Amino acid sequence: MSMKPGFDTLRSHAARLQGAHSSSLLAKDPARARDFALRQESLYFNFARQSYDRDALDALLALARSRDMTGAYRRLFDGEKVNITEGRAALHTALRGDHSGAAIAREAYATASAVRLRMGALVAELEASGITDIVSVGIGGSDLGPRLVADALREPAGGRFRVHFLSNVDGAAAQRTLAPLDPARTAAILISKTFGTQETLLNGGILRDWLGGSERLYAVSANPERAAAAFDIAAERVLPMWDWVGGRYSLWSAVGLPIALAIGFDRFEGLLSGASEFDAHVLNSPLESNISVRHALTAVWNRNVLGHAAHGVMTYDQRLALLPAYLQQLVMESLGKSVKLDGSPVEGDTVPVWWGGAGTDVQHSFFQALHQGTGIVPLDFVGTIRNDDPYAENHLALMSNLFAQAEALANGQSSEDPHRAYAGGRPSTLILLDALTPQSLGALIAMYEHSVYAQSVLWGINAFDQFGVELGKQLANGLLPALRGEAEASDPVTKVLLAELKARA
Repeated sequence: MSMKPGFDTLRSHAARLQGAHSSSLLAKDPARARDFALRQESLYFNFARQSYDRDALDALLALARSRDMTGAYRRLFDGEKVNITEGRAALHTALRGDHSGAAIAREAYATASAVRLRMGALVAELEASGITDIVSVGIGGSDLGPRLVADALREPAGGRFRVHFLSNVDGAAAQRTLAPLDPARTAAILISKTFGTQETLLNGGILRDWLGGSERLYAVSANPERAAAAFDIAAERVLPMWDWVGGRYSLWSAVGLPIALAIGFDRFEGLLSGASEFDAHVLNSPLESNISVRHALTAVWNRNVLGHAAHGVMTYDQRLALLPAYLQQLVMESLGKSVKLDGSPVEGDTVPVWWGGAGTDVQHSFFQALHQGTGIVPLDFVGTIRNDDPYAENHLALMSNLFAQAEALANGQSSEDPHRAYAGGRPSTLILLDALTPQSLGALIAMYEHSVYAQSVLWGINAFDQFGVELGKQLANGLLPALRGEAEASDPVTKVLLAELKARA
């Protein structure tokens, strides 16, 4: 499918709007401040500071219709093989809700529900034990989602368990994680889809030896037999996942066991409930009021039409400080593709570089470049309306900074002194959660998942494979014998680097 016809129309709108800031667009159309806002339950999105007007938005929506976006979502939920390169469905939505009459989706929902019952029993078993600390071992999708949610939703005083995350193969990470813990009061969860991931196997071995055996080891894997055999873990302590759930979409499954232990099983189910409610919004809303579609169309406008090569996520809630890191994997691993579903080259660009941080800290680091640098970085600002801490004045200051930064980036400020001038014209979307709850966080993460899928449909690429991560891992495994002095490296630069390593070790 060619991108050209729909995108040519969008570029004509961009040419018409060239140089128009959101301030001028608002001056011409004051109602856009409200009309460009969308709400779903406890989530509010305001797109009024993006650089498209109503006519350009209509052209974006026409692009979505030409790609049969409504049908694409239905195919996703119904378990069709949308992961074409691997011949698989992508049924992460079935982990959290029953939204399809298709047999494969209903079966997936029933299977996931049964495993969730087992998961709840394991949580209760651990809660009745003398365990105080949990070490969750995984990397990528087996780490980033659980780590984000556990950190965002943990109680200020801590929950029943202290949950620690170990991902990096660097031995210093394991050493620092384990040093303050008591092995007699610690259990570990090894999470790996294949149970062939180097980092998880090595760190799992450290945990088994440190614990003095496998009696307090648990595992989550799409290869449960291999997981049980590799570490001698009893079958009742191994929970399955499935090849129809990609790692970066898996926190809703038994991969979320660390979440349930960190925040409680009831609140974990609240997370799933919030995501399921947003799933219903995506399936049942017209394209005009579908938040994920609007978010995706905005991303495509900024990337393909305006040519912005980066996108920032700024969280004005410290509890969401890990959201940018989580979204880096979700978005860039899903959309970092240069060929379409049929193997032909993509016409134009796909995903920009995603990055970000937590306000107000980031205002004192890289916001200088966002305000006065030569490049434009569109932003998602994320904040919470109600705070749960007792420091009301701090929350007012936080929110005033959130609103002020979005305003300053959009409107800028003229000055006779060029060093003190702000160009403005920096677009952003403002996202507000009524409060940070399991339900609202589940909905927010689901929104980003569905936006990613919509972007993949617009670009004609596969959001569910990740072959790009394999080559470096294969080369790393092949270099281990050379590092041990048992073989020679073939790459000339690597040979020099190995010699330097050997000389200085």
